[in-house]
Amino acid sequence: MTLIKSISGIRGTIGGTPGNGLTPIDIVKFTYAYSSRLKSAAAPANGSRYKVVVGKDARISGAMVEDLVVGTLVSCGIDVVRAGLASTPTTEMAVIFEKADGGIIITASHNPIQWNALKLLNAQGEFLNAEEGGEILRLAECGDFDFADVDELGKVVDIDFTDRHIDAVLSIPEVDVDSVRSAGFRVVLDAVNSVGGIIMPRLLERMGVECVCLNCEPDGRFAHNPEPLPQNLVKLSETVVNEGADLGISVDPDVDRLAFICENGEPFVEEYTLVSVADYLLSCAKKAGKKDLATVSNLSSTRALRDVTESYGGKYYASAVGEVNVTTTMHQVRAIIGGEGNGGVIFPAIHAGRDAMVGVALFLSNLAHKNMKVSVLKRTYPQYAIAKNKIQLSDKALIDCILLKMKELYSKENIDDRDGVKIVFESRREWVHLRRSNTEPIIRIYAEAATQERADELASEIIGIAQDIINDR
Repeated sequence: MTLIKSISGIRGTIGGTPGNGLTPIDIVKFTYAYSSRLKSAAAPANGSRYKVVVGKDARISGAMVEDLVVGTLVSCGIDVVRAGLASTPTTEMAVIFEKADGGIIITASHNPIQWNALKLLNAQGEFLNAEEGGEILRLAECGDFDFADVDELGKVVDIDFTDRHIDAVLSIPEVDVDSVRSAGFRVVLDAVNSVGGIIMPRLLERMGVECVCLNCEPDGRFAHNPEPLPQNLVKLSETVVNEGADLGISVDPDVDRLAFICENGEPFVEEYTLVSVADYLLSCAKKAGKKDLATVSNLSSTRALRDVTESYGGKYYASAVGEVNVTTTMHQVRAIIGGEGNGGVIFPAIHAGRDAMVGVALFLSNLAHKNMKVSVLKRTYPQYAIAKNKIQLSDKALIDCILLKMKELYSKENIDDRDGVKIVFESRREWVHLRRSNTEPIIRIYAEAATQERADELASEIIGIAQDIINDR
């Protein structure tokens, strides 16, 4: 059993003893700590009472966790807007719709069925920053509880925000519903038996897209590993080809990550989800005469976004890994689009969070305007491949040693040490990024090059050097 505590919340496997698995005691402690920090940080946003939105994905432990979270908030004197089965971006937007003081999302994202988690939001519907999350971790360990009197208990209302979220997506000026409808697209959707099976077919129907549903019953019993990676999407690829569909769409259980399958069954590659959407938005912005165009992704994401951005005269910025780091940088540079290479699209004009519905609507608009097959669209972008590896270490102290040595060995190259060490071989248009895991004695090593063979080769070189450093200790 595992319990992982971080600044963005807690996640773990259901069951076990406190601190060893995600137990009811852990859930109550962290929800109480969240409510305590909420009440100490600011006055209620709207009126005299604090209000928090709670949403969940469809995993089978969700109802149990929701009962504990809602009950704890009510016992702390906080009103609760229960969004029920809702995607992560839907819950984030519900915080904005309701002018709430925060939100709690019950989801373990792409983790398997035995996992669940609490993800914590601020009043803007965005994830907490490091300082805010650190304070909650501290409060959760204090053990001091002070609940509301009976006449001050919070109240609960149930609201479904699904259609309101879809309305917001379709109101984006760049989402061209008429062109998408005229294109007559046929797609296959794999919603991995979670909330994507609720919201995504409704969005596609309203855009005039014929949707063949695969694993769309939101019963929480995932038909396959829920992370939207090619090796987990074999059935989707086969169905796209067999159905003669234009596109395959895969989302993770909380619908903040997005991956596409080309009409020929080949992966579009999740790194290119953001690239394609950025290409479309940059094109629209340039046609509208907008200037100072900026995009953001994290240090472990493909260089292709930088290339596409610069082709429109824009400026690309990189952030440390983690959604809150990406959104912070996006706010600072006023980016029109950003996200992560794992299929996360963040469009700040609607809200600053990864949103697969926004990604699908913009991608289909781009495809309708380009009037080409998905596989052809993919070939229009700069072609790179990424190798993703990790080294398991017995001692976390070795991580600092390896990162420091890598900086010394490659000091003549372009080095970025904001999040581990990223070595950029600019003349070869290649890079390798070494960064520590936040929860385990692991170094993650990502390498990008023009071909998969070269990316694997570059990663192997770096791994070999790291092993030599370990052996010399």
